[in-house]
Amino acid sequence: MRIERPGPVGQRQWTPLTAVNGGLAFGLELAMLAALCYWGFKTGSSLGTRLLLGLGAPALAAGIWGLFLAAGGPRFRLPLAAEIVLKLVVLGSAALALHATGRTALAAVYGGLVVVSVAVEYTTG
Repeated sequence: MRIERPGPVGQRQWTPLTAVNGGLAFGLELAMLAALCYWGFKTGSSLGTRLLLGLGAPALAAGIWGLFLAAGGPRFRLPLAAEIVLKLVVLGSAALALHATGRTALAAVYGGLVVVSVAVEYTTG
């Protein structure tokens, strides 16, 4: 098995597997933002805290994603191993957020899909 960077979306060789995984990856990214927003609004003790966490956590994740992990080509390129780990950490934060709000089964399914999607992304040409 060879691990390699998939490259910008417009330059990839698309197969049925990579196309399905691309759709799954996009869905997981949107679900990450929704889960972090849900966690923030459920976790905060006051309105100000809920707003800060509910809007700030997804904004922080989106900022990190845009700078280092964007599919169209990130602003700052990381070494391959660091890119994979950061992608798992950022997407995995949503699984932790879901678990923290009591959505354990959903967190487990989401976390499993993240691992599968990242593995497919970096091991298929």
